[in-house]
Amino acid sequence: MQAHERFYGISDDFRSPYARDRDRVIHSGSFRKLEYKTQVFLNQEGDFFRTRLTHSLEVSQIARSISSQLGLEESLAEAIALSHDMGHTPFGHVGGDTLDACLKADGFKNGFEHNYQSFRVVSMLEKRYKPFLGLNLTYATLEGILKHSYPYKKSFLPERIHEQFNLDTHPSIEAMVVDRADEIAYMTHDIDDGVTSGLISFETLKESKLIQDVLAMVAEEGVTQEDGDEMFRYRFSSHLINYLVYALLDYSKDKVDNSRVLAGVIDSKQEIPIGFEKSLETEIKKLKKLLHQKLYLHKQIVRKMYAGQQAIRGLYSAMMEEEKILPAYYLQQIQMRNKHRVISDYIASLSDRYALSLYNELYGRM
Repeated sequence: MQAHERFYGISDDFRSPYARDRDRVIHSGSFRKLEYKTQVFLNQEGDFFRTRLTHSLEVSQIARSISSQLGLEESLAEAIALSHDMGHTPFGHVGGDTLDACLKADGFKNGFEHNYQSFRVVSMLEKRYKPFLGLNLTYATLEGILKHSYPYKKSFLPERIHEQFNLDTHPSIEAMVVDRADEIAYMTHDIDDGVTSGLISFETLKESKLIQDVLAMVAEEGVTQEDGDEMFRYRFSSHLINYLVYALLDYSKDKVDNSRVLAGVIDSKQEIPIGFEKSLETEIKKLKKLLHQKLYLHKQIVRKMYAGQQAIRGLYSAMMEEEKILPAYYLQQIQMRNKHRVISDYIASLSDRYALSLYNELYGRM
């Protein structure tokens, strides 16, 4: 199957195939719901913290910029970036892990995995066209969402997925760009949100050589924290993104084949051409470890996420016991699909605020 082709027929349009994919994603209900889904801080904690929606937009911007400089298909990178998190549950990764545990405890060994759920959302769960399920995106966009993390062969994937997308190959280079843009975006904005919330400080972050180098760039501009926290954080975030983007471009520019979209073409045993020099890769890993220890495991975040876990467990248990809690559409789906999977699909689709509201309605205020 060619990169630009779709599984179902489509009428001609003035847009490129990948621009149409992007537009279909943006106009989908699942994309809109990302506005009220947690990135790190629960959505109701403040208007200035990132959500899954703002994160996806930031990933898209970085991925477009990199793709443009490397001569890649910019709209393809944008479509993958905007849809890569559409399978996330409420309450971030904790919500997905809890739903996974619920399913496995009930004997469903395939459980729940948010990257595959993103693929299921755009290929099956969104219902926008009468003749078929899903958004009917191009092969390259679907592959980029499906193969978001290496290795691509995973025990929970149906055999038909390997037959359709050849899991022995890398996704397109545009998808590789999105993967690294995702990393650049979340490291940068998690630091920004963490410092804004007071849960982590630049003094603590100086344990990272990468952060030290970026802070030195801010200092060279003559900007200090005395100029105001907001300006200082903004200049820091700008320098961190620029530093990583330029480093990625320097490493990748001579390794990239941009003659066409290479979907399902590059053997997965080959080295990925998008990345950083080894020394910088090491510093990035150290920074991510620091963020995990000092920010993501901070007691205030752990407490909020524990509440999210309880909400997911409570909703799953209640709906398994009384399926009539489900909206009419999902209640109908139980007649055609596995009950456990229908319930997990519904819970995964909820925003943080609605999940908490429904939990409070069923069990009393949390």
